[in-house]
Amino acid sequence: MTHAAAPPRIALGQSIGICAPAGPVKTASQAQLQRGLDRLSAFKLQLAPTLTSPRPVDLASYLAAPDDQRAGELMAMIRDPDVRAIVLARGGYGIARILDRLDASDLQRDPKPIVGFSDATALLAWAHAAGVRGIHGPMVVQLGNLPASDAARLIAMLTDPAPLGHQPWALDARGTGTHRGALIPANLTMASMLVGTRWPLPLAGAIALFEEIGEKPYELDRYLTQLAATGALRDTRAVLLGDLTRCIDPNPPTGEPDPDDAAQRTISERLDAFGKPHAFGAPVGHGDRNEAVPFGAACELDLDARRLTILDGAVA
Repeated sequence: MTHAAAPPRIALGQSIGICAPAGPVKTASQAQLQRGLDRLSAFKLQLAPTLTSPRPVDLASYLAAPDDQRAGELMAMIRDPDVRAIVLARGGYGIARILDRLDASDLQRDPKPIVGFSDATALLAWAHAAGVRGIHGPMVVQLGNLPASDAARLIAMLTDPAPLGHQPWALDARGTGTHRGALIPANLTMASMLVGTRWPLPLAGAIALFEEIGEKPYELDRYLTQLAATGALRDTRAVLLGDLTRCIDPNPPTGEPDPDDAAQRTISERLDAFGKPHAFGAPVGHGDRNEAVPFGAACELDLDARRLTILDGAVA
């Protein structure tokens, strides 16, 4: 596994960059964006131009701006010494398109935490490959809709290097034993898509934490089967599952409705087949909760006690 270090902590009142390197913030989501920005008002906020400028009329609807512009705005924040952390405005799709346009040496010279999840899995993997740990956590558009405790947790993780310790999560264990490794949180689709790139997830020796949204059970099967077939899961020590939001098939091939827990059943069947102990119940992902967790932090998953302990902080 690539060694990556926690970036320096950020102080209240310092600058955080807000950018959209993937999808656009819809007009209907402007109020959500503002609520999220308000949650970060303890910092100075620097917004990328894309967030306030008109989109080109001929641009694909799923992109916030052309590739060069999105990459350029992200790199400008990485290079700006006054910007001490970067929080993505939203996810969607598009970060994989710009990874080869990013200069990792700038992040290595001035490490700073990058915060995001879902499509941002690709950016967290890119930063980890550069030797800098990020934070798998809520993006700004989601942040204002989450409990205040989730926002407070993110702010604490950015400013306090203390280890996070025992997580008070109600886990449903499917296996036994205590498993130790780096915590690698990721969107399951993106974990699969990154295999074979220059920025695969560092799953060897790790505790993987997967979340997903809008994928049918057979698609969850596909991604896990592909991860296993490529060897990406071979040395993963255990798997923790976060939210599986709307992972249903409204029209199953049998014509009969799937059970409500079809997504969980699918994942358990695949992970059992691959010999991977696992647990469900992390409040992480696209649901009503999205607790931030450090990407690459040392952790211990005790399946007998049904407890995750995060042994590092997200910052130094």
